[in-house]
Amino acid sequence: MKLALYPDPVLVRPAAPIAEITETVREKAKAMVPFMELEGGIGLAAPQVSWGVRLLLASEEGTPEETRVLINPEIVWKGGGTEWGEEGCLSFPGIFGDVLRANQIRLKALDLDGAAQEIEAEGLFARVLQHEVDHLDGQLFFNKMRPADKLSNKGRIEDLIQRFEARQQESKE
Repeated sequence: MKLALYPDPVLVRPAAPIAEITETVREKAKAMVPFMELEGGIGLAAPQVSWGVRLLLASEEGTPEETRVLINPEIVWKGGGTEWGEEGCLSFPGIFGDVLRANQIRLKALDLDGAAQEIEAEGLFARVLQHEVDHLDGQLFFNKMRPADKLSNKGRIEDLIQRFEARQQESKE
């Protein structure tokens, strides 16, 4: 499993819904849990590991034991006002900035057994879920940052683009 780094095109394509929860889906999802922990994340969307499906992992407490796998998640309600908060992203190493998010959300999804889940979240967990659902919609947190944060990260973004282009060139040779 390998982390997709910006500007990999898989990160900006909307992910495909999962029509059937197969053993392959279960195995890949379960393999993402230790990968997320190894990378130091508390959330991970399938496109971030170059898998273009609507599946995400999120950990409310930051531990692998309670990491939730959510299939075809959909945010059905946002409330509690909005708040700016600092976010980072495994696909944007070393880049952080303030993003405006709802303080509370309600999300519907399926678990790995196909059972319907409804999650009410607030605070950091709500922020993580919104960030990961954005990934599934092909939306990047960098585009939602305050303009000053975008500007302060411009050099790091350009560096990611140059490294990606160099990797692409190497794979052609």
